[in-house]
Amino acid sequence: MSDLVLIAAEQEAAHLPGDVHVELTGIGLVPAAVATVQAILAHRPTRVVNLGSVGSLRPGIGGIVYPSAVINRDINTDELAAAGLHLRDRIELGGDGPVLGSGDSFVAGGPARDAIARRCDIVDMEGYAIAYACRQFDVELVMVKHVSDAADESALEWKQLVDLSARALADEYARIRA
Repeated sequence: MSDLVLIAAEQEAAHLPGDVHVELTGIGLVPAAVATVQAILAHRPTRVVNLGSVGSLRPGIGGIVYPSAVINRDINTDELAAAGLHLRDRIELGGDGPVLGSGDSFVAGGPARDAIARRCDIVDMEGYAIAYACRQFDVELVMVKHVSDAADESALEWKQLVDLSARALADEYARIRA
């Protein structure tokens, strides 16, 4: 096997060709971590490609993006460091794309969005877990995201927006397919 494609939600895979090996991770950090580890151990891929939709926290970020780094936006590293606990909350992916912030909350505006926007440019709910698992198993990771919304109230329309993301992700995967 060369590529293992990981996608959080079935809707995001709707336009991939039938011969693409897709594993669904589920929504959130813990399901994504478990599913990624299981898929890596079962399939021993040479490369993991994570496709998914994201919300943008910055005007001007849209379409297909390749994150340069991913952070766990749920970890409060400053307070943990003050308590003597030093955790890695950022994984460098390379390139000059936006910084992805992953966490278990669905970002749909408000004060939480504003706080998250101080740390990252785009948001999802699985990327950090997938990147962490790939690093632990020394598996190449390519992360391809499509901006579906502005991580504001428009995010609540995700089920109407996701088909556009699914089409764009399928087109991009066809371009980079190993």
